Amino acid sequence: MIKYNDDLKGVTARKLAGFFVGWPNPPAPATHLKLLNSSDLAVIAVDGASGRVVGFITAITDKVLSAYIPFLEVLPEYQGRGIGGQLVKRMLRKLKKAYMVDLICDPGLQKFYKNFEMFPATGMMLRNRRRQCGANILPKK
Repeated sequence: MIKYNDDLKGVTARKLAGFFVGWPNPPAPATHLKLLNSSDLAVIAVDGASGRVVGFITAITDKVLSAYIPFLEVLPEYQGRGIGGQLVKRMLRKLKKAYMVDLICDPGLQKFYKNFEMFPATGMMLRNRRRQCGANILPKK
């Protein structure tokens, strides 16, 4: 049974193995944990039998008008079970007061997001693949 939670208490790097499949320079599980804890909002899907995190979604927001969903991932062996859809529904419920919720996805995934009343848009992006494994991006205060 899959359980959904926005409380990251008890989540350890060990429970986050296997994500970022196909990334040439993926974040380590410890960096993944830091990513979850540093996001404004996060929802995880946990396999109730093993306690392993099998999916997650994050959002970053200005807490006034806008939010951005940078990550939605489900482990390959758990895909096709509706977990990703449940994660999106739960995150959009949390963001229901936002004027805009944006995300970037490959064209092949647009059909999936249309199920949540999202629509295609044009955008721009910058990627530094050398930094894909993670880093502190803001200077310390």
